[in-house]
Amino acid sequence: MLETIRQTAAYIKDQVGETPELAIILGTGLGDLANQIEIKKELDYKEIPNFPVSTVEGHSGKLIFGNLGGKYVMAMKGRFHYYEGYDMKQVTFPVRVMQTLGVKTLIVSNAAGGMNKEFEVGDVMVITDHINLFPENPLRGKNYEELGTRFPAMTEAYSHRLISLADEIAKNDDVRLMHGVYVGTPGPTFETPAEYEYFRIIGGDAVGMSTVPEVIVANHAGMEVFGISVITDLGGKDVKQVPTHEEVQQAAVKAQPTVVKLVTTLVEKM
Repeated sequence: MLETIRQTAAYIKDQVGETPELAIILGTGLGDLANQIEIKKELDYKEIPNFPVSTVEGHSGKLIFGNLGGKYVMAMKGRFHYYEGYDMKQVTFPVRVMQTLGVKTLIVSNAAGGMNKEFEVGDVMVITDHINLFPENPLRGKNYEELGTRFPAMTEAYSHRLISLADEIAKNDDVRLMHGVYVGTPGPTFETPAEYEYFRIIGGDAVGMSTVPEVIVANHAGMEVFGISVITDLGGKDVKQVPTHEEVQQAAVKAQPTVVKLVTTLVEKM
């Protein structure tokens, strides 16, 4: 595993030269943020040794290097999901490569279904914590001390410092910014009304099929993490709307200006 990670990192470093300390993972329908990056180098996933290839519509599959908010960053335009058939080591492989390249801060974004009664479609939620309902933990198996400790704490999985900074930005820009707990599930089915109610009762505000594995590995790697969810649909026993992937993408696209401004300013002020 270590040799595979090093091989991929060495290839990327050879292609791009200087590597950044800040990385961004772009979720469903949130690829427009990549258009704000002054691109220096772009790599297709299929060109990168050992890299999985995204199979989901809305995930284009490119690793982008360039400038955003006055900082040199790398961005994943398209991520990998457990429901695609990848195991957790494959889903989180890019984060391991980022770690080897020297990334210190990770920003993750996703589209999510909301069950918090205060939420509206199109809201942007800062992830304050998560509940992991995936059937497998990405740290299961042999632990490599070079990558992180055997039993990493998840007390502050999402950086309080960066959350406070995002709140300050939202206040200054008069942006409606919600806070909440993200529930990570394996998918690929959207949730039943009863499941939405269950997730709300156990403390969740939004639910999705990604993010949690990458955040676990990023914390294991000692990275500072900031996460945001775009609320693309609502669920629960009183909600009659049937969500579709196309509608989720459309709702995410509508929220993109808010996400782009928030993340760009956050990067600038880091």
